[in-house]
Amino acid sequence: MDTALIILAAGQGSRMKSDLPKVLHEIADAPMLVHAMKAADSLQPERIVVVTGHGGEAVGRAARDWDERAEIAVQEEQLGTGHAVAQAAPLLKSFNGDAFVLFGDTPFIRPETLDALKQARQQNDVVILGFHAADRDARYGRLVMDGETLQRIVEYKDASPEERAISFCNSGVLCADAALLFDLITEVKNDNASAEYYLTDIVGIARARGLTATAVACDEAETMGINSRIDLARAEAAFQAGARVKALEDGVTLVAPETVYFAHDTVLGRDSIIEPNVVFGPGVTVETGARVRAFSHLEGAHVSRGGTIGPFARLRPGAELAEDVHIGNFVEVKNAIIDRGAKVNHLSYIGDADIGEATNIGAGTITCNYDGVMKHRTRIGARVFVGSDTMLVAPVSLGDDAMTASGSVITSDVEPGALALARARQVNKPGMARKLMDRLRAIKAKQTGR
Repeated sequence: MDTALIILAAGQGSRMKSDLPKVLHEIADAPMLVHAMKAADSLQPERIVVVTGHGGEAVGRAARDWDERAEIAVQEEQLGTGHAVAQAAPLLKSFNGDAFVLFGDTPFIRPETLDALKQARQQNDVVILGFHAADRDARYGRLVMDGETLQRIVEYKDASPEERAISFCNSGVLCADAALLFDLITEVKNDNASAEYYLTDIVGIARARGLTATAVACDEAETMGINSRIDLARAEAAFQAGARVKALEDGVTLVAPETVYFAHDTVLGRDSIIEPNVVFGPGVTVETGARVRAFSHLEGAHVSRGGTIGPFARLRPGAELAEDVHIGNFVEVKNAIIDRGAKVNHLSYIGDADIGEATNIGAGTITCNYDGVMKHRTRIGARVFVGSDTMLVAPVSLGDDAMTASGSVITSDVEPGALALARARQVNKPGMARKLMDRLRAIKAKQTGR
């Protein structure tokens, strides 16, 4: 059966104390909205509708950046979750299939849990995702069950003392036939303590029609909603803890796991070794057997088998490293392709460059890629030896087996096998150092009176 996603992302999140829409606050370098959408990828949805409100344009852009199929429905007034879901009805009026209602600020629902909802939907008209709250006084809606049958959902504000004593709580996530869902919503009223249209009321309405409803339980941690900076920090910590455990289980060595930080899409091959205080930004792949040494930062980079990065290295977007490449301490690489076995071991900047196989880049080398307006590329062949403190003023090329002398400023192409020397001749002036220092001391004494 076809599946549609309705992701509610209209809330301002006043407790975040931010001008940024709540769902755009990041966990592991991705908006929490993206985490919710990623989890739902496992459902292989045919349609995705994101219901926006505050900061809707920015929220819509973020949704489409992750999945260009995302459609946007706007909730002009915040009149409750039932009203929010109703805004998706015009976009899905001809859709034939199930609709899942998810929340952009609830990013940790597992694909396995969504699959359990999908399976339960095969025998029930409405399926709700619930959890057993550790805190019996938590202000969640309660799921009133009769065996496997969900009779109704009672919001905490409207619940009796007996109903508040129920530990099985509503996450807000649900699944139903799309046409049925929108039909049930048309009967939802706002005669409650908040004067809002509760999506949860559809269960009671469905049961009154003789339809079936049930609830699937998940771990409470999956339903973590993020409403404040404190919640956001807890969510980040939860994500990182989970990512570290998964990496270890997948055969990655984390020397000091609690000091390594992952992005939402970090990929590490088995037998890779990650030393302490390494930070992965988005878009990083580290292949089998590579080693990332301490205090390195990687973003938008690919490290192939046998590579060694750091310590204190920075790989920026577009860094593509072939097998057995060595990037050493205080080296920065950006938008550069470095071929097999090449080495950039010390205090260098390699930007907008192609570096050939087995080439050695000496300490202090800089590819001068920016002229103040345009970026230019440096091309270095195979087995080249670039002497220490060489400035390569792009656009410039060095042929295979070429060499540059230390301290050179290379502004013209170097043919294969050639040695390039581009530095002024050294001139020694006997006694000039003493004379200069004596003169400077005299000037200083005159100015200070000493």
